[in-house]
Amino acid sequence: MPPIATFYFDLASPIAYLAAERVTTVLPAAVDWQPVLARDLPGAEDFQAFRCREEELAFREQIERAAARQGLQPVVWPEAFPFDSELAVRVALYARGLGKVAAFALAAFRQAFAAGRSLADEDNVLVAAAACEMHPRAVLAGAHQRSLAERLGAATAEAARAGVTDVPAVAFGGAVHVGADALERTAAAA
Repeated sequence: MPPIATFYFDLASPIAYLAAERVTTVLPAAVDWQPVLARDLPGAEDFQAFRCREEELAFREQIERAAARQGLQPVVWPEAFPFDSELAVRVALYARGLGKVAAFALAAFRQAFAAGRSLADEDNVLVAAAACEMHPRAVLAGAHQRSLAERLGAATAEAARAGVTDVPAVAFGGAVHVGADALERTAAAA
């Protein structure tokens, strides 16, 4: 069996978006996409904690430049940023069970950071799900199951125990790399 790298992400993170767009080309292994709620990880970036407007603008410019270097569409920020990603992350976990987590995550990230649509809005999450041929009623029913919420909590707690302190993060070969350069550090260590 080939080695598998676990890619941890939260759909509210523009840094995770940039990593998601290149994870399969940078990592030297098959990738298991694991959605987590970053807000429940120890040490996760709190995008609401910018000290001043200039700091927030500098962060946004850094993300925009990185997206341009990657050849991505220009970043369009959701009007409400940061946004609550819990519904979208639950849908990502639901999609994981269908074998569609990577497709859904990329569609949702693009809704958020290429189209500027908040994933706190159920309709925007459903647009991303529809792009992956997931039926809206099934998606909402699955996302609102208590068992799925419990699985998401357990997955986030397990990620924290494994050493994931923020997203994006990659676990591979017994090591965990966290942050904007997690993919490159994982590839270099492989």
